[in-house]
Amino acid sequence: MNREILVFGSCGVLGSGVVEKIRLAGFNKVWLFGTRFEGIPKHNEEWVVVSDLSNEENVKDTFKNVVPAKDKFLFLFSTIGGYLGGKEIEDTSLDDIEKMFSMNLKTNFNILKEFKKLAADSAGGSAIFTSAMTAFTGESGKSAYGASKAALSYLVETASEEGRKINMSVNAIAPFILDTPDNRSWVPNDEHETLIKPTEVGDLILSLFDNFHFISGNIIKLRYRFPIGNIQS
Repeated sequence: MNREILVFGSCGVLGSGVVEKIRLAGFNKVWLFGTRFEGIPKHNEEWVVVSDLSNEENVKDTFKNVVPAKDKFLFLFSTIGGYLGGKEIEDTSLDDIEKMFSMNLKTNFNILKEFKKLAADSAGGSAIFTSAMTAFTGESGKSAYGASKAALSYLVETASEEGRKINMSVNAIAPFILDTPDNRSWVPNDEHETLIKPTEVGDLILSLFDNFHFISGNIIKLRYRFPIGNIQS
């Protein structure tokens, strides 16, 4: 059975870390969607430049070259989203709310809608989206961001139920703090090893895809990591 994977947000820090692992996983075709690319694609890769995925027509156009087939499983990982914080409710504008729901919910809804059509015309598959720990617990100054991520989590759980009849599982990861240059700039040096590493997220994503036929409807919390060297045998 052929396996193809689609990665949205493949040029960001998280997407790049996941793609690093995906390139070693033996997919027949790797579709990378991003706002910019450098270098030359690998022999089994297709690079697709995207813009404004909150626009449904743009998303339809983005998917137009992905061909479904009954001898093919399709997989999708999306890092698409955005962050806005530091404003309490009375200082949060409707524009702020609309921006967060557009970036975190509407974009991924459009992606999921098109992917579900492809999965239905294929042997099945799996999609994984990127929620956030904030979706689980109210945090001061993050009402717009947290609400939009919570809505994304609900979408994932609903899609999981709908996906059963077409052999499509849907899950999400919910990281706390990822190991990125920006985050390292404000996290104390002695806590850097507790940050979630993008390549380790890649290992997790591949594990979920390897077992996609029975893992679905989960929002997997990634609270923190502890250094492997500290594990006692």
